[in-house]
Amino acid sequence: MSGRDTDTATDSFVAHRNLLFTVAYEVLGSAADAEDVLQETWMRWAEVDVEQVRDRRAYLVRITTRQALNRLRSMTRRKEAYVGPWLPEPLLTAPDVAEDAELAESVSMAMMLVLETLSPTERAVFVLREVFDVGYAEIAAAVDRSPAAVRQIAHRARRHVDARRPREVVPPGQTRAALESFRHALETGDLQGLLDVLAPEAVFVGDGGGVKQAAARPIVSADKVARFIIGGTAKNGAALSSVLTTVNGNPALALHLDGEFDGIMAIRLEDARITGIYYVRNPQKLTRVASETPLSLR
Repeated sequence: MSGRDTDTATDSFVAHRNLLFTVAYEVLGSAADAEDVLQETWMRWAEVDVEQVRDRRAYLVRITTRQALNRLRSMTRRKEAYVGPWLPEPLLTAPDVAEDAELAESVSMAMMLVLETLSPTERAVFVLREVFDVGYAEIAAAVDRSPAAVRQIAHRARRHVDARRPREVVPPGQTRAALESFRHALETGDLQGLLDVLAPEAVFVGDGGGVKQAAARPIVSADKVARFIIGGTAKNGAALSSVLTTVNGNPALALHLDGEFDGIMAIRLEDARITGIYYVRNPQKLTRVASETPLSLR
């Protein structure tokens, strides 16, 4: 590839990098793996005669999707051997992402967990079609299926997701208000305050990856969740503090123990009550967040 072709390839890749990263992240649920996929995409893109590519965006999305699918299938084995519940890697996002309701929902922790219940191909098809409105023919080329088969997969995946996704798109202000109430109760050890903001069927999922202490399985019901949180905080003995931030397109908490960053806590809100709490403590999933966290959160 000549110097001019290299410049053209680089410009095209940079122009679509954010899109490609989001596609890879939503397919994989891991920012670190998404970055690796982008590296692989660039290596393959650099070998292409860019001037012969009519639709560079579609071509790049195709390469990214194929690389993400390959990696997702290998990640399945890692997840099977994972210690405790597995949660997606938190992704710090700009506050304005929360104002884009569709994008915020698509990368939310709750939606990422729903996507985990799809097969690799269903997940890729759903992300490309429902989130990025990619045409069936383009998706077919990316997943090596016929357009007719992709339509069937998309329909099946949409029906599966619709049955499990949050019933409503919650405005960021409403999530922030609930999170503030939760935060106050958490930091003051107010059991009743936690019960007031939790839905009766609330679920707590903690991800320590076998490196940090976390619940071995999801905890269900407001009473059990509240008592687990209050009891765990008291047993730990460390001073707990938290700061509001924006993770996966939604308000979340960066938690600190004795001033040291400990993890990211995201929530799922329905009917103004918290139905899901997702706490990521595994340091391997917090490297990117820790490096990008503003000083005010440290």
